[in-house]
Amino acid sequence: MITSRRTFLKTTVLSGASLIVGFNCTRICAADVPNEFKPNGWVKIDPDGTVWLTIGKSEMGQGVRTSLAMMLAEELDADFSRIKLTQAKPGPGYEDLGTGGSGSMEDGWAMLRQAGAAARAMLITAAAKQWNISPNECRTERGTVVHPAKGRLEFGRLVSAAAKLQVPKEAKPKARSDYKIIGQPTARIDGHDIVSGRAHYGIDTKIPGMLHVSVERPPFVGAKAEKMDEEKARAVRGLRSILRGDFGVAVVAENSWAAIKGRSALAVKWSNPPADAFDSEAHAKKLETAAREKGNVTRHEVAPNDANPIARTIEAIYSYPFYAHAPVETMNCTAHVTGDRCTLWVPTQAPNRVQKRVAESLGTTPDKVEVNVTLIGGGFGRRLAADYALEAAAISRAAKAPVQVLWSRPDDMKHGHFQAASAHYLAAGLDSLGKVVSWKHTKAGSFHNLSALEPEAERNDAWYRGWSWGVYDVPYNIPAIETAYVPVDLPVKHGPWRSVFAPSSVFARESFIDELAHESGADPLAFRLELLQGPDTFKIGRETYDRRRLRRVLEVVREKSSWGETVARPRGRGVACNMYDGRTHIAYVVDVHVDKSGNVKVERVVAAVDCGLVINPIGVEQQTEGGVIWGISSALKGCITFKSGAAQQSTYNDFGVARMKDAPVIEVHLVGADAKEPSGIGEPPVPPSVPAIVNAIFAATGKRIRKLPITPDELA
Repeated sequence: MITSRRTFLKTTVLSGASLIVGFNCTRICAADVPNEFKPNGWVKIDPDGTVWLTIGKSEMGQGVRTSLAMMLAEELDADFSRIKLTQAKPGPGYEDLGTGGSGSMEDGWAMLRQAGAAARAMLITAAAKQWNISPNECRTERGTVVHPAKGRLEFGRLVSAAAKLQVPKEAKPKARSDYKIIGQPTARIDGHDIVSGRAHYGIDTKIPGMLHVSVERPPFVGAKAEKMDEEKARAVRGLRSILRGDFGVAVVAENSWAAIKGRSALAVKWSNPPADAFDSEAHAKKLETAAREKGNVTRHEVAPNDANPIARTIEAIYSYPFYAHAPVETMNCTAHVTGDRCTLWVPTQAPNRVQKRVAESLGTTPDKVEVNVTLIGGGFGRRLAADYALEAAAISRAAKAPVQVLWSRPDDMKHGHFQAASAHYLAAGLDSLGKVVSWKHTKAGSFHNLSALEPEAERNDAWYRGWSWGVYDVPYNIPAIETAYVPVDLPVKHGPWRSVFAPSSVFARESFIDELAHESGADPLAFRLELLQGPDTFKIGRETYDRRRLRRVLEVVREKSSWGETVARPRGRGVACNMYDGRTHIAYVVDVHVDKSGNVKVERVVAAVDCGLVINPIGVEQQTEGGVIWGISSALKGCITFKSGAAQQSTYNDFGVARMKDAPVIEVHLVGADAKEPSGIGEPPVPPSVPAIVNAIFAATGKRIRKLPITPDELA
């Protein structure tokens, strides 16, 4: 988000030269003590007409900076080409920075509209006073205030006068019919810097006196370094020191090559794993057993008395593996610890968490830890953790120098916070006509490490729902529904992965719905639309869900994909849909080709996306395309397995990801033109992508896939 959800952001004047408008989630307010209040987010207009927007969201390729700037430019009527960005860092007024949950557009919407509208009103008032006319006679246009007879005044010429005005209590935002920027395809505001190499990612950080570090980490929890060849390592030119800590063994050197070479020469021998060390195959069996147990009920709806009796029951177990985040830019952090102070340059999704955790680890206070947030070369939830920053801070303090700790690709693969494996037991009762009259879905999975778990007494049904997205919120109108969650302990690090808990759950649910359609002899898309009839909305706890929006995206993909056409084997066509957190609704139709060797090629994907009001169509299309590619990777390419407590995969060779040759034709159709507000799009495209692929494979081969990733041997 751009600012704290809890504190007010105020208006002040800096040296009388610029107009600064502060904002929070709900309103604009004037400063109690001018020149002393430090805003936690602001819009600043310089005398030269440059508009500065402070961004509290981390940019990791999703284009959030562009969309937030578009919101501001729209309400302010600024010249979009004159907007400049600055990145917020934790501090007074910035206590709640963070990027995750696909909430950036919703978080920024009210704040930026109000800030822009207030600044626009103040600029108009300043111009009207100068012209000695009523503000109602003026309008704004591309960074100027305009009057039909008086001419134009650029914003920069008005900021000094506008800054002396009282902030309006109610600044009316524009009507949607007046939008000129929102909804228009807009290129990335920082795109040129990114492609030209001028953009600053964490890995680009260079500071005077900086040393380079490569860390040999324990291969499994509890492993001890029993032997190493320090003499051989110290013979590497440029090596400065070898440090031991909770992180493992760090090799500190004058350059990255010396650090890597020294680590290799060190040849650390680790202790043998215990006999009961973690094994992912054994864990998968444990999950499958747990999924059949009675879980913590997250939704329970009893069929009415007139419901048709169950004639037969269909059951299935779906298994989901471990996955790595595998961002192109590996984990890295540059840290400089001096006394009780620490400065960090870090590509993070959670700046405040990093600040707090590093302060705790160093025995200092958060105000003495400066966190400079860089661009991120891929986050996907991995950079919500703080481990790589803690490690860098500890090494800097021990080395008594600024250091950059850069993870290798194998480090990143083997020591991440993995997407946790899960198992899903599903059972559906069909009546004599093949209609679904009962539904049961129990998920067995693991709470991720990053969460501060509430006391046992607070773990009610709503709490468990938070760990089972895609399970409890089954959208279909079925008379009897029971969903549950069974927690299973997991000793390896695991945490948020793109779409968090939804991908595994929606994979199971939407694949099973396809099984039921086949058992009923129904068309899979028509079967879903039939199950979405009945009440347009329904409630689970305090949340309201809208079936109309899900029906609409299904109807759009039915039309745009020419669903009714015959697709002959070895090709197949599949469908899946999902409403993500009740906010964003997506449906896919996927065409695949499966050759005689069992190799799957996803040839075409037709997507219908309803993410509310679209700020930047290009951004929505790119995020959807990214979600499709992400789904192809997780369905067909690779997973993480554990033996003797250690992750087995180490590079893109053994943890496969989709390449350019794997990319299908992707058509994105935007739905929801009547929406008043935006919703998220970063995570929602992922969950329905895998089941749509799996269902297309069934149509092509007649073989059901209930375990990922799919291997050619299963289909040959």
